[in-house]
Amino acid sequence: MATLDLRPLGNTGLKLSSVGFGASPLGNVFGPVSDHDAIASVREALRLGINFFDTSPYYGGTLSEKVLGKALKALGVPRNEYIVSTKCGRYAEGFDFSAERVTRSIDESLERLQLDYVDILQCHDIEFGSLDQIVNETIPALQKLKEAGKIRFIGITGLPTGSIYLCARSVSARHSRRDSVILPLHASPLAMGLLTESGPPEWHPASPELKAACQAAAAHCKEKGRNISKLAMQYSLSNKDISSILVGMNSVKQVEENVAAANELATFGKDEKTVSEIEEILKPVKNQTWLSGIQQI
Repeated sequence: MATLDLRPLGNTGLKLSSVGFGASPLGNVFGPVSDHDAIASVREALRLGINFFDTSPYYGGTLSEKVLGKALKALGVPRNEYIVSTKCGRYAEGFDFSAERVTRSIDESLERLQLDYVDILQCHDIEFGSLDQIVNETIPALQKLKEAGKIRFIGITGLPTGSIYLCARSVSARHSRRDSVILPLHASPLAMGLLTESGPPEWHPASPELKAACQAAAAHCKEKGRNISKLAMQYSLSNKDISSILVGMNSVKQVEENVAAANELATFGKDEKTVSEIEEILKPVKNQTWLSGIQQI
C-alpha cells in the first residue's frame, strides 16, 4: 500500500500528510453522518496515512469537534501520531475575536475534542473581523495560550487570500515571534462543491456564471470517463509548496477516493490533457471569486 507524502509545515517542525481530513462534514454540514460512519472514516484515514485533522467550533455548531474527539478517543491512537487543528473567532452565534472569547474558546474546544492541547489554533475567517483587533488583541491572546501549552502553533484563515497576507505582515511587524503564524495549507480543493459531479449546495455563494462553467467542466470530464473531483484534488496536490490539501470527508469511500487520487498522482502524474481542456472551459471565469466578510482588507 502506497504511503501519503509527509510535507513540512513551514518552519514549525510539523510534517503533515499531503491529504488532510477536513472534519466539517462530521458536523452534518453536508447531511447527517452517524457516529459509526464518522469513526470508521477517521479509522480509515489513519490507516491510509492521513495524520492531519482540521475542525472548528463553527462546523455544525460544535458538533464536528465533538464527533472528531469521540472518534479519536474511541480509536485509542497515541496522541503523537496525529495532528489536530481547530479554530476560534467564528461560532454559530457569530464572530468574536476578543481576547476573552478566544481564550475561553480553546478550553471549550479541548473539552469537546477530549485533548490536552491542539497542534494548531487558527483565527477563523479574519475578513469578518477587525485587522487591528486581530493583530493587537487576538494574536497576543493566542500567544499566551501557546506559552501555556494549550496550543503549539497559531494560524489564520480567510478569503480573499490577500487578507491573510496583509494580516501576516502586520503580525510579523508587531510581534517578535515570526513562527507563530503559519500559512501553507490549502482548504476546499473542490471549491465547496463546485468541482463535483453533483454540484454545489444551495447556499453556495458563487455567481450563476461560475456555477454554470463548473457544471460544464464536470459534464465534460464525465463524458471522457474522468472525475472532476479527482482531477481537482490532483491539481492541488501537485503543488509541493502546499503542506496539506484539506478536503471534507464523511465516509470510508470518500477517504479511500481522496487517498487513491494522491497515490495515482504520485505514480502517473497529472492528466495534463484533460486539465488543459477544463482550463479552457473555465477560462471565462478564471480567478472569479465571491465577496466574503464585512470588509475587504
